[in-house]
Amino acid sequence: MASRKLGLIVGGGELPQALADACIAAGRPLFVVRLRGFADAGTSRFPSAEIGIAELGHILEALKREGCEAVCFAGEVKRPDFSALKPDLRGMRSLAGVIAAARKGDDALLRFLMLEFEREGFVVEGAEQVHAGLTLGSGPLGAWSPRPEDDADMHHAIEVVRTLGRLDIGQAAVVVDGLVLAVEAQEGTDAMLTRCAALPANVLGSDGARRGVLVKWPKPIQERRVDLPTIGVRTLEGAAAAGLAGVVGEARGVLVLDREAVIAAADRLGLFVTGL
Repeated sequence: MASRKLGLIVGGGELPQALADACIAAGRPLFVVRLRGFADAGTSRFPSAEIGIAELGHILEALKREGCEAVCFAGEVKRPDFSALKPDLRGMRSLAGVIAAARKGDDALLRFLMLEFEREGFVVEGAEQVHAGLTLGSGPLGAWSPRPEDDADMHHAIEVVRTLGRLDIGQAAVVVDGLVLAVEAQEGTDAMLTRCAALPANVLGSDGARRGVLVKWPKPIQERRVDLPTIGVRTLEGAAAAGLAGVVGEARGVLVLDREAVIAAADRLGLFVTGL
């Protein structure tokens, strides 16, 4: 796998740069397709081209020209306004299928797009295949561990997120003392945690008495080669601001961005981070 040239198709956030850096460190050849309007400026330091999200023909042409044999999708891409897209001829051929899949949910949309690339002869790799060190392991990260009083909230939140996932809604939930404070939808985890922090103080923990958990968990229907849930330093800062005691994820089913910084932040903030 390491010798197979990778085409990294990227949106925003920290994950694309982490994957690209891992390829460079491993000596793996790499080419980055930066989705116009979504990709962060930091990915421009790698061999790359900026292409519109609906220009499927141009994306495929660039990947083949550069000799890529595998592709990986990474980064944040908000669902576009389909009526405003400007597809090329290849994109136009797929647009009806894209729209039909999108009406079934994000997972159906991602599966459709992955199949388009597989039909063109590319191997689709997940982020954890590109960078094996990204996944959350079993047990705690850092100095803090869940307390016995956290168990009920953890398991309740996991069931909530699994239910959300079966409906293709989101990958995260916050539970405090058995009360579901928030579930994630299209706004994302950071915005959900900001919403939690604004709730009345009587339902939240505090710096001196943290309560409750954030759970991030893959959808039961999830295509695991794309869009696995992630946690990073911002996740922990948001959880701390909401008075939570910790963050829980599925072992080998959640990506940890900048693991050492996450551990340092968890220790500093007094939060546990654990994989189950």
